[in-house]
Amino acid sequence: MTNTGLMSAPPSDPNASFSPIVVSGIQPSGTLHLGNYFGAIRQHIALHEAYESYFFIVNYHALTTLHDAEALRRYSVDVALDYLALGFDPEKSNLFLQSDVPAVNELAWIFYTMTPVSQLEKGVSYKDKVAQGLSANAGLFNYPVLQAADILIYGGTRVPVGADQKQNLEICRDLAIRFNDRFGDGTPVLPVPEPYILDDVAVVPGVDGRKMSKSYGNTIGIFDEGKDLKKKVMSIITDSTPLEEPKNPDTCNVFALIRLFADDSKREEVAAAYRSGGYGYGHAKKELLSLITDYFAGAREKRHELAQNPSYVQDVLREGGRKGRAQAHAWMERVRDAVGLITTY
Repeated sequence: MTNTGLMSAPPSDPNASFSPIVVSGIQPSGTLHLGNYFGAIRQHIALHEAYESYFFIVNYHALTTLHDAEALRRYSVDVALDYLALGFDPEKSNLFLQSDVPAVNELAWIFYTMTPVSQLEKGVSYKDKVAQGLSANAGLFNYPVLQAADILIYGGTRVPVGADQKQNLEICRDLAIRFNDRFGDGTPVLPVPEPYILDDVAVVPGVDGRKMSKSYGNTIGIFDEGKDLKKKVMSIITDSTPLEEPKNPDTCNVFALIRLFADDSKREEVAAAYRSGGYGYGHAKKELLSLITDYFAGAREKRHELAQNPSYVQDVLREGGRKGRAQAHAWMERVRDAVGLITTY
């Protein structure tokens, strides 16, 4: 796949000898929500049009927090359905299950032998998740190492990341540099991936005003509809400013969500209504409900159709996994040769 907008890399670029490849995963630990969409999925859909890409459903990672086999199977398929309904084209890029490329665990083991425990002990994401009450298991602790293997086993050079994943990507970069220094013999074996950060990635508030997160239970699902969607939208926390009083849209959780869906004209119209008074939060919530319903209408219809054709979804994942394994096999041959691992099969 050709990226016509990519400029030639300068000679000092450590990735100058590697083809540009975008790599990212999404965890099937619950129903995907608006925070997932505006924070990651929307960017993934755009990137898969422009680059050779590998997007995978990280069901190994999900095991660090999800211990319900049936739920993991259901959420894994749901993620695939969501991506396909939202516009992911399997003819242009690769969508598959992390567990369909088991060699990623072999690469992770090699990286474990090169990762200082002290580096993992400083993990902000790990500390945050434990503080939220998640089990301090070894999988959660070693999460960044498996994530590094996820990226480098496909030769990833660009990784779309949010602020909460920057540190993990730095660990990945450190491992690539350390590996090349130790085993490269003057020639890089692995690329050193760069973060792909878009300026317009939004922090999406949940119904309680905190960042929308499955961990907080404050989400609005991408494909919520009907009474369930209405109940969630109407439960968004607001202040107690009376109906007739002017309100500040810039401090309102409802308007923060309206801003994501509305075009410039509608955004200005609603903001002016806030400031004029006589416009209550109930009015704003009804506006938001309408915007969400309309925004995902086409994707919602497509998802219903896809759900009736599970064999197609399985075929997409199967073919994506086949291509993922082929890519991983090529990179693992380089890695095994570099470190001196002999294989006889």
